[in-house]
Amino acid sequence: MDRASFEDNLNKLNEMSEKIRTANIPLEESLLCYKEGMNSYRICMQILNDAKLEIEKVIDEEEGNEEF
Repeated sequence: MDRASFEDNLNKLNEMSEKIRTANIPLEESLLCYKEGMNSYRICMQILNDAKLEIEKVIDEEEGNEEF
């Protein structure tokens, strides 16, 4: 899956959030910003979850090596 980096998605999420809060934009545009922000949020959460699983895997491997 080709997706932007965590940082890119986090920046996009912040941008959309800021736009909704501070810009005087029509409801339709606010809804589009919300949807785009939620998509970036989901991607960020998936990237974080993948990183967590990778860290847990490394820890498990290290703990397994210490038993010998």
